[in-house]
Amino acid sequence: MKHPLPIIITTLLVGLSSCSDKPVGIDFRQEMRDFVIQISTTAREQDPDFIVIPQNGIELITTDPDADDNLATPYLDAIDGHGQEELFYGYKRDDVRTPEEITAYWLNYLRRSHACRKTILAIDYCSSDAHVTDALHRNDEENFLSFAAPSRELDVIPDYLIPHENANDITRLSEAQNFLYLINPQHFSTKQDFIQSVCATNYDLLVMDLFLDDESFTAEEIQQLKRKANGGQRLVICYMSIGEAERYRYYWEPTWRTHHPEWLDRANPHWPGNYKVRYWHPDWQALICGPGNSYLNRILAAGFDGVYLDIIDAFEYFE
Repeated sequence: MKHPLPIIITTLLVGLSSCSDKPVGIDFRQEMRDFVIQISTTAREQDPDFIVIPQNGIELITTDPDADDNLATPYLDAIDGHGQEELFYGYKRDDVRTPEEITAYWLNYLRRSHACRKTILAIDYCSSDAHVTDALHRNDEENFLSFAAPSRELDVIPDYLIPHENANDITRLSEAQNFLYLINPQHFSTKQDFIQSVCATNYDLLVMDLFLDDESFTAEEIQQLKRKANGGQRLVICYMSIGEAERYRYYWEPTWRTHHPEWLDRANPHWPGNYKVRYWHPDWQALICGPGNSYLNRILAAGFDGVYLDIIDAFEYFE
């Protein structure tokens, strides 16, 4: 996860100053917009109702780096919502209020997106009762969906009451009133354990990973996850990182550590096993959403309702 570009531009420039092969002549923001549009177009050719939600990188909704600039309409047309981490809690550290100037910076963009009928999924990293209640209240005021994550690993189902719990059948993103962000299944011994735990809840929307212990969830298993405990239907969305490569994924080749492909960049020092990628490179894009055994095709085959795209803000690293 990244922070707004104006806050960290000096750090980024220092970090890249020794990089002799830094790409030049590339519009990094437009390349990410185009990549998301490609993913959306490819998926919707198979499923016209497929949901696409980018996380962070909210600045991409405008054509220039200002919240009041013209909207990037083709990009907005390709997506259904936005995920935003640390909106009210967690920017500096967990269970600590995000500085007001950072919240205001993001809200300027998020409100414009919401005005375009995009659903906003806000993830706050907090666990104290007071902070959870405050985060839910602030998100309610904005008409955003709220998830207060007690663990930054996103590996537990919170024990607080689900906000706006209901028995409705949720068939569109705009109908969801709450969501569960559970992409790290490390505490679940089997897929069935995971399924039973989630199916015992009434969340309207689940964001999860395609895999548990390198084994993909099947279409039958995803169908089970689409049923809430009260009998209502939920949406199940698959997490996929498109701005970094992950060494623990099925596509990783052991030889890349010494003979890396052109698109593979530096390791992310904050997340072991993750590597920056030149996301505009055709070979990386083919791996993510090309024909055959691409990541996106695996997600579609498993019957997910949509995709949740992470490291959208990779453009900040290259800028």
